[in-house]
Amino acid sequence: MTDAPATRLAAFLEQLEDARRARPVTLVVITKRHPASLVRELAAAGHRDFGENRHPESRDKAAETAGLGLTWHFVGQLQRNKARQVARYADVLHSIDSASLVDALEGGEPGDERPARDALVQVNLTDDPGRGGVAPEALDALAERVAASEALRLRGLMAVAPLDEEPGRAFERLAMLAERVRRIDPAADWISAGMSADWREALEHGATHLRIGTAITGDRPAAG
Repeated sequence: MTDAPATRLAAFLEQLEDARRARPVTLVVITKRHPASLVRELAAAGHRDFGENRHPESRDKAAETAGLGLTWHFVGQLQRNKARQVARYADVLHSIDSASLVDALEGGEPGDERPARDALVQVNLTDDPGRGGVAPEALDALAERVAASEALRLRGLMAVAPLDEEPGRAFERLAMLAERVRRIDPAADWISAGMSADWREALEHGATHLRIGTAITGDRPAAG
């Protein structure tokens, strides 16, 4: 069928190839509320990077697709009491937004060690302190904390464009914040930004990781 997820994946990759201007870009397919069978279908088509934003759905899906050589990205808000559970299956944590969360990821009992996880600091691009992400004025201190952690590898920044702002303007600010993080660690050059509706604007401002859901997976099933 023409609207199968694998067909939409191929079509999106073709658009991405035209738009990315020869820069490497990682496409993270967000499979929220879709079954593990959809992940297996896209994996059979050659895709390897998948993202989820809720635990334990992401935990179960990662377990069901173990052995396929996939990279799992956790893109949702991390709760301190669930952080170490998420780190057991997620290879990349996109939403580090507090020093206390870093502390939680470093905690644990002897023998509970695990490899360091790739981590992005989530920055809040709005004026609403209730939104996920660290405020820009606190970014440098948090990035330095992540860079010093043995549990995490600082890779860069993640953000969501505000609903009440033209996404290009928001991503332009994100690009400037990313420059600050690269001064802390030159290797922290990832920018996770852009979703199905605004990925082109994110690319224009240096996004290296796109978080794409419905454009590839189709409409999400209703919440159970």
